[in-house]
Amino acid sequence: MMHIVRSVLLACLLMAVPLTTTQAAAILSENSHGQEVVRLQKELIRTGYLKDHADGIFGSATKAAVLAFQRDQELNATGIVDRATWQKLKNTSPKSTSTADVNIALKPASKANTTKRPTGKNEPADASTTKPSTTTKEAKPAKTTTKENKTATTSKSSKKIYTIKPLPPGKTVAYNQTFFDKKSVSNLISTAKKYIGVPYQFGGNTPKAFDCSGYLQYVFQENGFAIPRLADDQYKLGKTTKTKKELEPGDLVFFETYEKGASHCGIYLGKDEFIHASSSKGVRIDKLTDAYWQPRYYGGKKILK
Repeated sequence: MMHIVRSVLLACLLMAVPLTTTQAAAILSENSHGQEVVRLQKELIRTGYLKDHADGIFGSATKAAVLAFQRDQELNATGIVDRATWQKLKNTSPKSTSTADVNIALKPASKANTTKRPTGKNEPADASTTKPSTTTKEAKPAKTTTKENKTATTSKSSKKIYTIKPLPPGKTVAYNQTFFDKKSVSNLISTAKKYIGVPYQFGGNTPKAFDCSGYLQYVFQENGFAIPRLADDQYKLGKTTKTKKELEPGDLVFFETYEKGASHCGIYLGKDEFIHASSSKGVRIDKLTDAYWQPRYYGGKKILK
């Protein structure tokens, strides 16, 4: 009888262990993602340590905010959110002033912009660089004034100046149809490359700052075509390719990043390269076979006729 009682007690003890574990705060670190990260980011925003919006991806800006909080609270500054950090964060009042050493990400689009976020925040940054922030040279483009009193911007990384002006509306493009002349591809690619170095900003659709789909829309508009604003709508253009081998320079490439479906986009350049507005480094050229982009490749769309 005593043996049976001991077995029952042992079983109850083992059943209690997983419950205790799940009740403990999750340990979050860089590259974590999901609803727990959203909760963390909202607390960092509330307390004034994070100026970006909560996207559910633990990137470099979130890590910098955690480090700043840990230093201010005299916690072990690891950038990892353990139970002690989480409890302290929940009980901390909002800061009256911003922390200088927080790696603040670029501000979201203005209220007038109602587009959904077209790119993920977990894109890779070069080992020698960090995500754009107001503390880095490329995060905030310098402003100057043209003779016509129009604002122009320069990406400090590229030292180029662009006059911000409205473009002609362009020809409307039908879904599921090729529309761009192969003879004009060199002009398209030339236009795309001249904006290399322009910083990323969610909702950006001018050379002052671009997001991925805003960049494509602007480049095509400069070449006389009006394409949709959002990446998932842009994916409806052209003809779907069966393999990457079918891609030609000028075709569109899409990736699945922060949500299911086509949420990031670029223009294929040939030789495995594509140009796009990356959330980590702005407009740049990457390879489809990069360790980050290859598993996230969603598909290509042939637009050339």
